[in-house]
Amino acid sequence: MSKRYRYDLNLENLPMMFDTDFGNYNCTMQINYNDVGDFYTVDLFDVNNNPVILGEKLIYGKRLWSDYTKPDLPIVDLVPLDESGWTTVCNKETFGKTVFLYIDTVVD
Repeated sequence: MSKRYRYDLNLENLPMMFDTDFGNYNCTMQINYNDVGDFYTVDLFDVNNNPVILGEKLIYGKRLWSDYTKPDLPIVDLVPLDESGWTTVCNKETFGKTVFLYIDTVVD
């Protein structure tokens, strides 16, 4: 059983949008797939559906939006991880199967 919150995403029909909240920060995220590069990206929209960051690439083990210092970003560690240890790659073969998007805060 995971000690992190995991997003269970249906990656069959992309792009896909979903609402989420991080404490007091409500937002919409969109998952996209780039079939030329075999990678996924995330778009982040604020509560009014205004784009905050578009096209953030999901890189295994790297926190989303870590290269930005925008004040309107959520203060949360969203990281693609494989808790089983099977892979360290986030692509079509692994994402949604063994690699998932986690809130990287371990809870007991």
